[in-house]
Amino acid sequence: MSEPKQSRVRRVFNEAWKFGTVGLVALVFDIGLFNLLLAGPLSSHPLTCKVISVSVATVVAYFGNRFWSFKARAKSGYGREFVMFFLLNGIAMGISVGVLALTHYGFGLTSRLDDNISANIIGLGLGTLFRFWAYRKFVFREFPETDALTAQLQEPV
Repeated sequence: MSEPKQSRVRRVFNEAWKFGTVGLVALVFDIGLFNLLLAGPLSSHPLTCKVISVSVATVVAYFGNRFWSFKARAKSGYGREFVMFFLLNGIAMGISVGVLALTHYGFGLTSRLDDNISANIIGLGLGTLFRFWAYRKFVFREFPETDALTAQLQEPV
């Protein structure tokens, strides 16, 4: 039996605001850890600092999304989900870097402000939309129709 449209919209909205909240928490981890590492012994290695901070933020985002944003969705094994999560985050990062490369090298918009708008507003925005869609589609998938009722009945009130 198909879910009523209003209920489906409410569920998507609920997942979306939780996804956004988890994303903001992960962003705080990313920026905070990046700056903390830059102030320490890795101060002359900003790319290493960024790889470490993004990696930690991605782990934070995975657990926040698995156990809060998409907790009512099917669990297909933490290992598979985790690998898919990292893979899709890599694609989303590619979207952001691609927008930056296009505007910086293709359009000649090379100021610091242009780069920030391209990478951190447009690229990050498009990457975030991609992540939300991809997580729902490939990582935290829907329960099969027969299991949906069982999952709802097991959900604590």
